[in-house]
Amino acid sequence: MHLAESGEGPLVLLLHGFPESWYSWRHQLAALADAGYHAVAPDVRGYGRSDAPEAIDAYTMKQHTADAAGILDALGEQSAVVVGHDWGAPMAWHCALLYPERFRAVVGMSVPYTPRPPLPPTQLFKQAFPNNFFYILYFQEPGVAEAELAADVRKTMRAFLFAASGDAPQNSNFWQKPKDAKFLDGMPEPVALPSWLTQADLDYFVAEFERTGFRGGLNRYRNMDRDWEQLPALAGAKVQQPALFIAGERDGVIAMNPAGIETMKQNVPNLSKVVLLPGAGHWTQQERPAEVNAALIEFLKGL
Repeated sequence: MHLAESGEGPLVLLLHGFPESWYSWRHQLAALADAGYHAVAPDVRGYGRSDAPEAIDAYTMKQHTADAAGILDALGEQSAVVVGHDWGAPMAWHCALLYPERFRAVVGMSVPYTPRPPLPPTQLFKQAFPNNFFYILYFQEPGVAEAELAADVRKTMRAFLFAASGDAPQNSNFWQKPKDAKFLDGMPEPVALPSWLTQADLDYFVAEFERTGFRGGLNRYRNMDRDWEQLPALAGAKVQQPALFIAGERDGVIAMNPAGIETMKQNVPNLSKVVLLPGAGHWTQQERPAEVNAALIEFLKGL
């Protein structure tokens, strides 16, 4: 696994989501180091300069959380605070559940903790979206999304980073499309990059995904039912560690699941605060680094 790290002190492990890399934490590494912490942001398995196993079942939640615990072992640390954004958030919540002695506190960004559902996730998605496009179902067939996203990586990253951000048009309803649509169909493209995303930032993401492709990241989505089968013991499990949740008010993940935050509050009894950033979209720590850093450091200092 490739790690980016900064600072000395108590360990803070930063887990990114899709389609990103350690680089999505570029603004947090220095801020956490300056505040007296050892900030470590890996390329999650399947991304960047970390290994990308070929097998789809190499991307289960059990393996991702074992990777996180393994980073602590490699660094000679007994415990850490785990912070996750997008897919990194479920990884962080599951680190807290599966390795409670290793992860002393948890911060979720964008994706609230949701307890184990009564059915395998893709069954629920098919019930919820019988006639409409839903990206997670589209991502299930190996090779399909890979081909679409990799056809023009620069266009993909430019459009996706803009469309899911708080800078996208308020009336942008590009997710409301027919079942046979593709992921990028109808996605608005920016005339200019939003202020939080420089040309150098975009170039970094583009170079990484041109080199690696998107298969590793997409394989995480293809293990949601397998996770459900492998982790029956988590039925009814609550995250007991001190916790913080941060999201953008305009994050599509929040909009798609309006009850998610209330459900999280019932299942994370030591949730100290929910921070909703006005005008911010999905790319929480990239769009609003100063506010995210302040909330993170306040939480860490309070532990």
